[in-house]
This record gives sequence, C-alpha cells and structure tokens, in this order.
Amino acid sequence: MTSLNSVPSSVTSKSSKHSYRSARDIRWCSGCGDFHVLNALTSTWDKLQLPREQIALISGIGCSSRLPYYCSTYGFHTIHGRAPTVAYGLHRVRPDLSIWIITGDGDGLSIGGNHLIHLCRRNPNMTLLLFNNEIYGLTKGQSSPTSAPHLRTRSTPRGTSDQPINALQLAISSGATFAARVIDTDLVMMREVFTAAHHHQGLGFVEILTSCVVFNEHAFKDVEKRSWRQQNCLILRPNQPLIVGTDPTQAQALTMSDFTPQLTKLAQTPQAAKITHDPGRIDSHYAYMLAGLRPPHQALALGILRDVTPIQAQQPRSVPQKPPNRTPLQELFNQQSFQIGASSPQSTPRSSPSASQ
Repeated sequence: MTSLNSVPSSVTSKSSKHSYRSARDIRWCSGCGDFHVLNALTSTWDKLQLPREQIALISGIGCSSRLPYYCSTYGFHTIHGRAPTVAYGLHRVRPDLSIWIITGDGDGLSIGGNHLIHLCRRNPNMTLLLFNNEIYGLTKGQSSPTSAPHLRTRSTPRGTSDQPINALQLAISSGATFAARVIDTDLVMMREVFTAAHHHQGLGFVEILTSCVVFNEHAFKDVEKRSWRQQNCLILRPNQPLIVGTDPTQAQALTMSDFTPQLTKLAQTPQAAKITHDPGRIDSHYAYMLAGLRPPHQALALGILRDVTPIQAQQPRSVPQKPPNRTPLQELFNQQSFQIGASSPQSTPRSSPSASQ
C-alpha cells in the first residue's frame, strides 16, 4: 500500500453514496448484475453513515471479487477461496471494523467451501455477500458448484451431472444465524437486507442471485422481472403469511403436509393452516426449508429467511490460576541434565565412559 490519501478520515462533511466509490474504471461486462450490487452497497453505507476508514472489504478471486477496487474504503483482494480466513483474522484484531466479505459461488463454495463452513460455525460479527451466477465467469464459463443440472458449459459440453450446492442451506446448517437471499435487480430489497445484515450480531450471510450476461444469461431470467417476482416468488416479510402472488383469486399459500411444503389456493386454505413468517425462530429447520424452495415446482423465497440472536454462553469464564514457578527455558538448556516434569532442574554430573566402553 503506497498511499492512504484516497481513504478519508471520519472528520469529513456528510457523505453520499458517490463518496464511497473510487476513481477506478469498472471492468465488468456491460449489463452485469454486479453494477446493481455495487450501487445498492454504497447506498446502504450512505444510509448508515459508515465512516469509510471503518469499512474493510475482503474478497477472493472472481468477477465479483474485484468490487474492493471500486470502493473508496480499505480493501484486501486475497487469494482464491481464502477471503473468510483473512476476514476472520482481521476481525480478531480489529473487531471495531465493519467487515464485508465479497465472494462468489465458485470462490466461496468450491475451493473456499471449507473456509466458508467454519466461518458460519464461528459466526463472527461481519457480513458476507455471496454473488451466485451459477457459473465461473472470470475463467470463461465453466460449471460451478451451483450450476443447474444438465447445464451445458465449456467444461461440461454434455451437461453437468452433479447436484448443485444450495448456498443458504449450507450456511444455515453450518450455524449462520442470519441468512437472506436477494436478486440483483431489486435494489430496494438489497438495501433493506444489507442494512439488516450489518446490524446483525453475528455473521450476516446474504446470497445474491446475479446473472452472467456472457456465459449464463438465463439463469434467473424470470426472477429478474419485477412483475414475475410479485406473482411467482415468496417475498418474505416478518409477521406476514407466506403467500405467493398479489391477485386474491390466483394467490397461493405455503402450507405443510407431512413435513413437506406445498402451495394451495389461498381462498381454499384454512386460516389455521397458513404459515406466518418468523425469521427469529431459534431452530434452523424452518429457514432450511425455505432455502430449499426452488422453481419450477416451488416458489423461490426472497428476503430474510433467518435472523436469530446468537445464544451467548451463560457460565462465566473461570478465573485463570496463577502459573506455578517455572525455571526459564534458557536456564534448563544450560543445565547438564534435568528431569522431565520436575519443578526445577536437578543437575546430575554425566558419568565418564568406562574403559570397557
């Protein structure tokens, strides 16, 4: 780092979302959803009035991981898959910072999958944004851990044979206490979710569905349309029933039958059978179920699936005992010999070799 002149101090005039942007040229493809995410993220910081020197962006490798270059904050473009480990180390020494991890479906769920799992398990106070376009974009179109079955790519010309990883289900089952999903074209929801993730005391895990306009343009073609989302997606609102659609004659309610979620006509659904959304449920089964809903047979859930206050340890930490007197290590090495486990070295003269030896 040659200069910190581009990072202002907190003693400045009122900021705007443009003040969080750097002067670097953005090198994303025209039409890429990452532009929307950058806009929503800087707008969120502006609304929160976060000092720029208190923001740290930690990214891995990929198209989305270039985001720190385009922000006038502190940033670290790390190696492939290791953004969670670097961010966790930074959090341990600077817990006062607002740390944002930027990763993708390939970076975070393939080579970085193990690191992401343990970050969710440790549940540190930071925010993770996972850009999911279901493809490797930077390396020119190979299938990723979230690619849809039978998707033909440059690495799978006959179609992918692997089952995709569900990022939110992985995070929830690993211990994340905040889990949300948004689409890159819904700036209002992104700002709401980013703000909630920032305020969460623990790891704020946000999956962002974003299409790669070059290699996987139709991954979320229908979900990107606002009118389609309103009629076919499960828009999650706290204390509101889980209903798909705004037309009362066509709307459907999410109900449970033999522990299996299903959609029924709203007009034919008894009031007792309707499910009211509660992201604060302590158990993770409810949020895990919502994360698994996917088209075409089920409605995609968008919004905050889980927002639970981490349970703190109730028992006070034991008072550390004063360590017993120990002989300095250097003094031990200076002795001719010493007994293992003894409180102090006992010097014993070494016997000289006998004539028979």
